[in-house]
Amino acid sequence: MAKPLKFVQTSGFFNYLHIFANTIFNTLGTFRGKECPQVAVCPLTLKGGGGEQLDRKYMERALELSKRGIGFTKPNPLVGAVIVKDGKIIGEGYHQYFGGPHAEINAINNAKEDVKGATIYVTLEPCSHYGKTPPCAKAIVESGIAKVVVGMKDPNPLVAGKGIDILEKSGIEVITGILEDDIKKLNEIFIKYITTGLPFCILKTAMTLDGKTATVTGDSKWITGEGSRRYVHELRHKVSAVMVGIGTVLADDPMLTTRLEGVQAVDPVRVIVDTKARIPLAAKVLNLKSEAKTIIAATSKADRDRLDAIKSKGAEVIITPPSDGKVDLGYLCRQLGERGIDSILLEGGSELNYSALEQGIVDKVVLFISPKIVGGNNAKTPVGGKGIPFIKGAIALVKTEILRFNEDFVIEGYLRKEEK
Repeated sequence: MAKPLKFVQTSGFFNYLHIFANTIFNTLGTFRGKECPQVAVCPLTLKGGGGEQLDRKYMERALELSKRGIGFTKPNPLVGAVIVKDGKIIGEGYHQYFGGPHAEINAINNAKEDVKGATIYVTLEPCSHYGKTPPCAKAIVESGIAKVVVGMKDPNPLVAGKGIDILEKSGIEVITGILEDDIKKLNEIFIKYITTGLPFCILKTAMTLDGKTATVTGDSKWITGEGSRRYVHELRHKVSAVMVGIGTVLADDPMLTTRLEGVQAVDPVRVIVDTKARIPLAAKVLNLKSEAKTIIAATSKADRDRLDAIKSKGAEVIITPPSDGKVDLGYLCRQLGERGIDSILLEGGSELNYSALEQGIVDKVVLFISPKIVGGNNAKTPVGGKGIPFIKGAIALVKTEILRFNEDFVIEGYLRKEEK
């Protein structure tokens, strides 16, 4: 996966500076026929206890571990844990799949020695309730761990702070807020879903340098390169559902599956926004061998016999009230959230994209830009609809980042949400 094009501080800079100094001093010592004293070098594998610097290093490791669960834990969060004792890591773990042991339990079970008196670094506050698994806070207390460093408090308003409370009442020292912003970003899907019950919606689109999503003939394969297309499949693996409009199905007959060569991946649920249920019964999304189901979102305008035929193909049908004569996307998102779908990758055409933005379901935009020019007054653009009359009313993105895949650029940003 590409990384944002921005400068970052390298924590190991002074280590390399010290190593360079040692080299210079030793060289001078050789010329003089004697050895020079070594400059103290902070080891690259940080050891010892205490200090925010060490807390950050071990939490960075826990954060990296948590990423291994991407695509497999939904709708649960991504969590990693590291256990440190006497200045060395003795146990690691992460939440591997939904319903499986949590990161803290895996780290304790994987420990190479007794964890009594150790410190555990965990990206998310240990749970305090019985769910698919017993509470992790209780297991930590029983293990004899002496200190817990937490990256982010549990955003679930029903249990937030309760895990920390259990630990502190048991005499365990607790530190919070280490790499909190990084952990929140990684878990942005979980945070939205657990606090609202609504899926986190990512609008993905691709265009040429002159703003076209296809040529005047409708040809769009391929605007972007292989690296960009692989990133899209990584996004499909990450989310619970992918959503397109009926226009995309009629024009391209896509499969909407996840295809990552050499990598275990998960197919998303396929959601087709189809007001009048016009989808052909031979469409690929209705005839796939996939563990993920297909959902057709329609309105009362759809023919009942047609809907029954769609259901006979194994698809689920959701009927929404009309919104300007079309599927009500807000209602649809609430229905999807109730079905455990915590995230949506919107890969629609220009009309669906505009409707999604207008109805306020979009949280994040991922826009691919390929350095190609195709022209054409009638060539399609990423966002259609009736449009916004004045620039002051434009939909603005915040917290933007730029990524690069070979010659393609990607702009990622978030929609500014009104405070409620």
